[in-house]
Amino acid sequence: MVISTEEELAKLKDIGRICGLAMQTMADRMEPGMTTLEMDTIGRKVLEDNGAQSAPAFCYQFPGATCISVNEEVAHGIPGPRIIKAGDLVNIDVSAVKDGFFGDTGSSFAVPPVKKEIERLCRDGKRAMWTGLQQIKAGRPLADIGNAIGAFAKKNRYTLITNLASHGIGRSLHEEPTELATWPDKDETRIMTEGMVFTVEPFLSMGAYWAEDGDDDPWTLYSDPSAPTVQFEHTVVSTKNGPLILTLVD
Repeated sequence: MVISTEEELAKLKDIGRICGLAMQTMADRMEPGMTTLEMDTIGRKVLEDNGAQSAPAFCYQFPGATCISVNEEVAHGIPGPRIIKAGDLVNIDVSAVKDGFFGDTGSSFAVPPVKKEIERLCRDGKRAMWTGLQQIKAGRPLADIGNAIGAFAKKNRYTLITNLASHGIGRSLHEEPTELATWPDKDETRIMTEGMVFTVEPFLSMGAYWAEDGDDDPWTLYSDPSAPTVQFEHTVVSTKNGPLILTLVD
């Protein structure tokens, strides 16, 4: 999507704020002993109280309002009876729709106490995302995002999951620009335009390169090789002055 009116921007800001609020509320209330279904119920209520619907459920009949992935799960974890424990690495991914406009955000959290390397991974996963966000400006190559994140990962001795990409978003959950790499991609030749809406969501890992289907359900993805992995994501608009981040919470 490329924004063409102030009304479109206002609606994108609204759904972006709601997604960010749901994700942050879930994180703030997460504690050992909760199930992922209980966390999902918290997120669902925030969405519904603000007039929004879960995008995965709306678009793909996903069996939950949000995606909650724990430890070995990289993405698209189904909320259920799994109990959150001290030391767990938990990713919360919230996407939603309101008034025909979509937002998408995610963050990974370590449930204390955790090992120092997991704390560092969470810190650096957020840094990797911001490294990508800092490349956003109308007129610049989209490839700058993946190149910058790739350089960050290499410098800090991490790997990147290279089959889970960022994506365009706006009037649908996934749209142009499709398959926006958060790793170096020599075939990426597209240019960011004024008003272009998309996500930036690197998956930073301590050794994995791929996300693979599991045997338990048709949704949950697992790291390959198995390794701790985090994801951080914002929905943004490219402008001549840099990125306008829609999913930040005040």
